[in-house]
Amino acid sequence: MRCFLLPALSCLLLGAVPPGDAYVASVDAWHAERTARLAAEDGWLTLVGLDWLKPGENTLGTAPGSTVLLPEGTAAAQAGTFTVDGGTVRLRLAEGSGILVNGKPATEATLRADVDGQPDLLQAGRIRFYVIRRGDRFGIRLKDPEAPARKAFHGVARFPVDAAWRVEADFVPYATPQTRAIPTVLGTSEPMTSPGLLRFKVKGRTYTLEPVVEDPAHPELFLIFRDATSGKTTYPAGRFLTAAMPKDGKVVLDFNRAYNPPCAFSHFATCPLPPKRNELRLAIRAGEKDYGSH
Repeated sequence: MRCFLLPALSCLLLGAVPPGDAYVASVDAWHAERTARLAAEDGWLTLVGLDWLKPGENTLGTAPGSTVLLPEGTAAAQAGTFTVDGGTVRLRLAEGSGILVNGKPATEATLRADVDGQPDLLQAGRIRFYVIRRGDRFGIRLKDPEAPARKAFHGVARFPVDAAWRVEADFVPYATPQTRAIPTVLGTSEPMTSPGLLRFKVKGRTYTLEPVVEDPAHPELFLIFRDATSGKTTYPAGRFLTAAMPKDGKVVLDFNRAYNPPCAFSHFATCPLPPKRNELRLAIRAGEKDYGSH
């Protein structure tokens, strides 16, 4: 079906490129939505802390020296403890702690971490915090809607939208999905599953990228890549890109929607890094540019 007979969204869903202005508008709308998510009260710009828990008891409160130190005035000096026991984190709160668990007063709870789906949300005044798990380590991530990074946010610069960077790739499936150890900024690695390779051409040269699927229940292709712009005009550690699952052996890679990882905006994020095979000798002048100092 010819694209100009369809609304822009329908064209994108079918894999065809809508007319120039409609395509640019669709990418602009995507970027505006992403910017709004970054600037939201619980977005990445609100991160103000990440405290790693040790096995056993870890203190929580506003008292200096607390394992998880909350800003003065948000909770009691000795508000409670986190106890790490194997694969669980238990919370015990002191009377008058000033802390809510999922919006309600509590004294004890076994806490869900982010890898378990929606984590249990703790709140001390304006500070919101929850358990994250990375490998066999547990940490407490803190967010503050009044964070300086959020107040200073000025948007993310990007390259002009260019339909030439919306490329069609051939999907080359593996006989069986492969587990890859994806490196992280923590110096660790996370196992992720790759269903195959993506092979595409730019200006007559062939390149490959290996995507992973993070959530089999809601499958989409997730790409972590570096290119010849990394460390120059784009974030040094690389960028992210998502794409729909293969259809008839094809995948559309729209590099105009390449975006910075959370680590570009906060030192308290824990990001995956591009595997070696996803380091391209190609300058992808599309998508988001480096955000700059944070």
